[in-house]
Amino acid sequence: MTHPHPRPLPHSGRGETERHDPLDPHSHDPNPAPPSASPDFVLTLPNHSQQTVTPDALRRLSQTTVPDCFIVSTGHGTTGPFTFSGVTLADFVRHYWADEWNQAEVISGDGFGTRLSATEVTGATARPILLAHTIDGQPLSRAAGLVRLIVPSETDDALKQVKWVGRVNIVHSEPTGAA
Repeated sequence: MTHPHPRPLPHSGRGETERHDPLDPHSHDPNPAPPSASPDFVLTLPNHSQQTVTPDALRRLSQTTVPDCFIVSTGHGTTGPFTFSGVTLADFVRHYWADEWNQAEVISGDGFGTRLSATEVTGATARPILLAHTIDGQPLSRAAGLVRLIVPSETDDALKQVKWVGRVNIVHSEPTGAA
């Protein structure tokens, strides 16, 4: 989802603008239908290599279960608590990328997405962030997300949880001003 209105940059005297970043926290319209039939998603690594990841590939990684999670959905309210199982986002990144990274972008097949810092992902140890494929001991259906980003710490808005994961980008960017 591209925001049609530019947002001003910090004032430099030149009247610059930047397009709204669709991965910055924002509201989005509810989408009750899966955007595609495929449950697979694309993983892009910092070296720009890409690969397709299937739900079966996720199930072969180390699994984690987190109880008392809520689904917070724009336009649908909050439901739960649920017990979700899947691979932690930290373990997922570690499995596919051994070098430095500082952001993970998780984007739905319908274009909604979120950006999480490496610190946020690796620091969530008691209630880790999951790429979930199971809810209450049963596989998630395609309509329920099939592969879904669950952020257990999020309980009051739908800005980080991503249903129908379609793309995961692992990013390593140099700090601004780095030589």
